[in-house]
Amino acid sequence: MFSLERLRALDAVAVHGTIARAAASLHVTASGVSQQLAKLERESGHRLLEPYGRSVRLTHAGRVLAAHAARVCAQVAEAEADLADMQDEILGPLRLGGVGSSLRALLPGVLTALTASHPRLVPTVVDGEVVELVPGLVGGELDLLLIESWSSRPIRLPQGLAVRTLVVEEVQLAVPDAHPLAGRERVGLAELGELGEADATGAAVWASCPVGTEPYEGLTQALREVGLEPEVRYRVTEYATQLALVRGGLCVALVPEMAQRPCPPGVRFVPVRPVVRRTVQAAWRSLGESPAVRACVAALAEAAQAQAESESGAAGGVRANG
Repeated sequence: MFSLERLRALDAVAVHGTIARAAASLHVTASGVSQQLAKLERESGHRLLEPYGRSVRLTHAGRVLAAHAARVCAQVAEAEADLADMQDEILGPLRLGGVGSSLRALLPGVLTALTASHPRLVPTVVDGEVVELVPGLVGGELDLLLIESWSSRPIRLPQGLAVRTLVVEEVQLAVPDAHPLAGRERVGLAELGELGEADATGAAVWASCPVGTEPYEGLTQALREVGLEPEVRYRVTEYATQLALVRGGLCVALVPEMAQRPCPPGVRFVPVRPVVRRTVQAAWRSLGESPAVRACVAALAEAAQAQAESESGAAGGVRANG
C-alpha cells in the first residue's frame, strides 16, 4: 500500500514541475520530498523520476502513478472538507434507539423539527430494552439511546458513556376500575401481598416486561424491599398490552407516567408507597459526540421540559377547577 504522504509528494512534483517548488507547496524541505519519492519508487517497483537538464521529470510510470495520486489526494481533500463542515453542520446518519414509551412520547416531534432544520440529517430508529441496546451503543452501531433507570434498581452503564437526564417520573400501580385499591390516593406495595388480582396464595399476579429488563428488575426489587416476591405471569414488552391485561382483571402492573398514555378505559393508576420513580436519560459515547448527537440531545431536553411544563399547567388547572 502506498503512503498518502508519498502520493502527495508525487502529486506536488507533477503539479509544480520541480522538487523545490513541490517542497515549498507542501511546507517541507526539498530533501524530505526526495526521500518520500525514493521510498515510493521502492514501494512501486518503478522508477518515477529521471534527470531532465538541471531538474527532473516524471517517467512514464511516474505519470501513470501521478494521475492516480491526483485522484486520491482530491478525494482525501474532499473527505477532510466534509469532516471540517461537520464541526458545525448537522448532517449524515443519526442512529437512535430506545425504550418504546420514551420514543413515542419524545422523539417524533424532535425528529420532525431536526430534519426540517437540517435536511441532510438522516435519522434511523430502533426500539428495544436497555439491556439489548447498550451493547450496540458501546460498539458504535448506534449513536444515541433513550434509556430508563428505576429508582428501585438504578442502571449501571459501561464506562465511556455520557448521559443527560430528560424526565424523572413516578411509577404507579395500574389496577382495574373495580379493584379494591382503585379509589385510594396512595397504596403501600406491601398491601399487594394481601389484595389485588390474586393467585391461589392470595398474592397479586403481575404483568411486566421480560426478565432482565429494567422494568422487570425494578418491579422485582421494589417488591422485595417490602418482603414480597412477585408472581409475574405476563411478561410482555409493550405497556399497552400490559394495560389491556389489567383492564381484563387478570393482573396488576407498575407503569411509569409516560407509558400511561393512551390509557384504555377501565384502568386506574394509583401512586405507591414507597415511591418508585423512573428516570429517562439520553446516552451516547463520550468520544462520539457529533454535532448531530449534540443537537438531538438538546432538542430532546427542550421537548421534555416543554412536556413537563404542559403537564404541570394542566394539573394546576385541574386542581384550580376542582
